[in-house]
Amino acid sequence: MKVAGIIVEYNPLHYGHLLHLQKTREHTQADAIVAVMSGGFTQRGEPAIFDKWARTEMALQAGCDLVIELPSAYTVQPAEWFAYGAVSLLEHTGIVHSLVFGSESGSLSQLQALADLLTNESPELRLLIQNSLKEGMSYPRALGQAVARLYSIPDQAASLLAQPNNTLGLQYIIALNRLHSSIVPATIQREQSQYHDLQPTHHQIASATAVRQLLLNNDQQASSYLPETTMSIIQREVAAGRGAVELNQLWQSLFQMITTHSPEQLAQYYDMSEGLEYRFKKKLPTLQNCSITDLITALKTKRYTYTRLQRLIAHLLLGHTTSVLNTANLKKGPGYIRVLGFTNTGRELLRQMKKTASLPVITRPTDTDHPHMELDIRASAIQASCFAAQQSSYLYSDYQRSPIRV
Repeated sequence: MKVAGIIVEYNPLHYGHLLHLQKTREHTQADAIVAVMSGGFTQRGEPAIFDKWARTEMALQAGCDLVIELPSAYTVQPAEWFAYGAVSLLEHTGIVHSLVFGSESGSLSQLQALADLLTNESPELRLLIQNSLKEGMSYPRALGQAVARLYSIPDQAASLLAQPNNTLGLQYIIALNRLHSSIVPATIQREQSQYHDLQPTHHQIASATAVRQLLLNNDQQASSYLPETTMSIIQREVAAGRGAVELNQLWQSLFQMITTHSPEQLAQYYDMSEGLEYRFKKKLPTLQNCSITDLITALKTKRYTYTRLQRLIAHLLLGHTTSVLNTANLKKGPGYIRVLGFTNTGRELLRQMKKTASLPVITRPTDTDHPHMELDIRASAIQASCFAAQQSSYLYSDYQRSPIRV
């Protein structure tokens, strides 16, 4: 059986994602698709708009055959670690033949050439990137400038790195190289909408950012950009009081934590550096409104970007301490393959994985004692605390829900 892998958030699944799935099958002639999906929180440091069970169902209805969870230790991360964690999971299944991702360029050869150049990252490159990040530059731009400065490559190749999906795709290929994986990368050009578009620019395809904004505003226009199966699941979840969720709903938990923790305690959390803990304590009492958005705006400087601060807030909420999340631990890769859902074809894949997987394949938290699982459970519970319907079963869904079967 020919199996393609994809890495997704489906926050929520829209027509652009559906197109990606269709082109993945066409391009690879795959018999099955395995999706690695984020859980309660997303890469940008926000709670997902709907829980992972609803988004798994969206994925299976749209054409995925097996959905596995990317641990939150790798989800709430810059492109390098997000990619490394997700690609590691696909590699450890032992059944995936290709990895298909979207990019702005649609040029695999250019990304592959850059990845081959950057796989063994030099200390000089790392230092240039870190210095640029400290000055407040975005990671894609910092990487592009560092590469252009150190290596003789065409300006066009360096400019590719200014786009978020190109940067993420590059990191997927680098991860494949570092893992010495036999999985073959392939890319599909992103169409109609761009990653950060706040407003729809096409009659059917919009960015997930734009779709989320419509859903949070209860705008009926959202249905124009969502497959019927996705919309049906969303309507069910909203009616049950399980969404839509957004970051500002967690302001009370965050503010209480910052208020009751000393700067020394805050400094123990992942990515809390350069005295940011004191800046948190100083800025919080000055806010006019109780809003995480307002706090980030108050904290934001040229050096501390919005995205970095949003991820840092997620690390605080999720209990991501430096003792658990650090470079040495992250390099080890995920410690388990958590199954969120499958189709009949996916069931066959799971049977194969009993022979091929090089990590434990689990369906319940009690199947592993890996420290990352505790963080995943916390991520689900914190996201569920935002639901309008406050039920203990939602907070403990990781223990009470079985994988979704379609």
